[in-house]
Amino acid sequence: MQLEKTHQAILDAARTLFLSRGYQGTSTRDIAKAVGITQPALYHHFSDKEVIYLQVIKTVGAEIKTGIDAVNQQGPTVPPEERLVKITQVLTDTHPRDIFTVIHSSFADLKPENMRQLGMLFQTDYVTPIENYFKSEDVQLRRNIQPKEAAEFYITSLSPLFSRFHQIGGVTMTQEDHIRLLLDFILHGLVSDKA
Repeated sequence: MQLEKTHQAILDAARTLFLSRGYQGTSTRDIAKAVGITQPALYHHFSDKEVIYLQVIKTVGAEIKTGIDAVNQQGPTVPPEERLVKITQVLTDTHPRDIFTVIHSSFADLKPENMRQLGMLFQTDYVTPIENYFKSEDVQLRRNIQPKEAAEFYITSLSPLFSRFHQIGGVTMTQEDHIRLLLDFILHGLVSDKA
């Protein structure tokens, strides 16, 4: 029982640290300290930092996928732009930092097999559910833009939502207002096509 509690406490502490500091900014010493155990005790539960990181991303990714799938299931009962606002809120409520950067910045430090596994998790839990949104009958992409390309562009375009330093729209706006403004830019561009 205590072993299971400690195991879960390690994962909970690691989740907080990895999502806020990233892979490189978090050490096993930091995780052990947050739990109140020694590093050797941590290694009794997990062989190394990569194993902990993959487990955290697997758990977080499953939550993200479940949340986005739930929004996608609302289908035409909710207007497409409102569904995208809700999808964005699923991401920003879970991730305190830019998703793309947190996951992809770790690639250089991972073993090739873990890099592949992380890439597959990102594809399955993030890209594919968002791609499914762009495949919806009521979402009209411009000609020659594929749903997967739209999903990848959308994910990489969200970074201003995770930064106070270069947040668009000013500091007095709510998070939802920031989301709506950024999505307006993503979906409709910056320049009017009317001359």
